[in-house]
Amino acid sequence: MDTLIKKSSTNTENTMTSLTGDIPFYKPLGKEEEVFKHAYGCRIPVLLKGPTGTGKTRFVGYMAHKLNRPLITISCHEETSSTDLIGRFIIKGAETIWMDGPLTKAIKIGAILYLDEIAEARPDVIVAIHSLTDHRKELYLDKLGETIKAHKDFMLVASFNPGYQKGFKELKPSTRQRFVALSFNYPSPKDEAEILVNETQLEMSVTKKLVGIANKIRNLTELGLTETVSTRLLVDAAKLIHSGLPKRLAVRVAVVEPLTDDVEITESLADLCDLMI
Repeated sequence: MDTLIKKSSTNTENTMTSLTGDIPFYKPLGKEEEVFKHAYGCRIPVLLKGPTGTGKTRFVGYMAHKLNRPLITISCHEETSSTDLIGRFIIKGAETIWMDGPLTKAIKIGAILYLDEIAEARPDVIVAIHSLTDHRKELYLDKLGETIKAHKDFMLVASFNPGYQKGFKELKPSTRQRFVALSFNYPSPKDEAEILVNETQLEMSVTKKLVGIANKIRNLTELGLTETVSTRLLVDAAKLIHSGLPKRLAVRVAVVEPLTDDVEITESLADLCDLMI
């Protein structure tokens, strides 16, 4: 029997965010919402730059709800290839079936495609998206010999941490200049405390102490930490405290321990935090 070729779509259920339910909480800290809406209207891709845990992913989810568009998120890593994004042939019984990847599906349905930590992906991923980041707005499927024009509502969003492994995980200028860019950083103490209250319902007096701890550690540059205290870590600590875990223990397991495996630094940070909460 001759092998048949059929087309299908990959199951992207695990990467597609449903827009049902309440809009995710996000506190705008500048003009990022306005810029994103205009970029969406002009069909210009957006690059979100900033440290881990500063709200980049939450912001994309928030904007997807605001714009009423499905969101497909890809968490990039060193093994993420263009085939993973575009699609591949698979054998199913006597048939050879083409399976759309999440990028191809997003283009067809007009979703927002979010490439989280794009600098971690392999170079062929960057090459694959180039034709989607300029005037062409199309994707060439070399295995099918087809070119797909992007749906009018399709939007490409990417993020990366410019400070992480600097010199090793950087985006080329030719890639950066295909995006409009928004910089994210840690909120002001007042805004960060408000975010914690909204996320966890923990009382303001305690969230202010958590923010104070975070800012103290963020300023300890001499420790040489690869990452510092993110708002995400503070949210975790606040949730644990609100659930009844003792404050000092919650800060240790949610803030201090994730930062380092160095025993001396861990103990020094734990002692510092104990004095502040």
